[in-house]
Amino acid sequence: MIAPASAHANLNVSRETLEKLELLERELRRWQAIKNLVGPATLDRTWDRHIVDSLQLLDLAPEAKTWVDLGSGAGFPGLVLAIAGQEKGLTVHLVESNSRKCAFLRQIARLTGAPAVVHEARLEAVIPGFVGKADVVSARALASLTQLLEWTEPMLKAGTIGLFPKGRDAESELTEALKRWTFKADVLPSRTDSEARILRITSIESLT
Repeated sequence: MIAPASAHANLNVSRETLEKLELLERELRRWQAIKNLVGPATLDRTWDRHIVDSLQLLDLAPEAKTWVDLGSGAGFPGLVLAIAGQEKGLTVHLVESNSRKCAFLRQIARLTGAPAVVHEARLEAVIPGFVGKADVVSARALASLTQLLEWTEPMLKAGTIGLFPKGRDAESELTEALKRWTFKADVLPSRTDSEARILRITSIESLT
């Protein structure tokens, strides 16, 4: 499926990048029939629900060169960011423990030439290797903010920026997380969902 005209206005990418994102969308549909990579109800909204929603994170860290995406699943946001950020010299490390999803991620990276490195492992095993080495860490629909901060605290303390898309419960998740840490949090609007927010987390310190 070619990206709808309404999506083009929100993408702001080159023709080459758009073609690679269209390839991602086609392959997702082909693999979905046998691998069930994303929620079936979201498949027909892949462009706005997954691709445009992922792309908006790139503008929040335009200078990033090394990005770690936790629980990458079918590649949202990490694989999309690798495709779109290739022209900026971005490398994205995709951390996913599910083997069938890793197979999909590797296939799309190969077909598009995207600078994506797939880590088929649990995130607890991968994170220590990126402390002090990653510009950004992200996670979409993976866990509560409290759990995400527990996992990524070593990276955030070393200067990595955390970008965590959240739904309507973003504020309550922030309140809960502030019981365990102090940190700087920018609550940013989502371009694809008026009720969603993106949390940009920096300068974290534990209260215990």
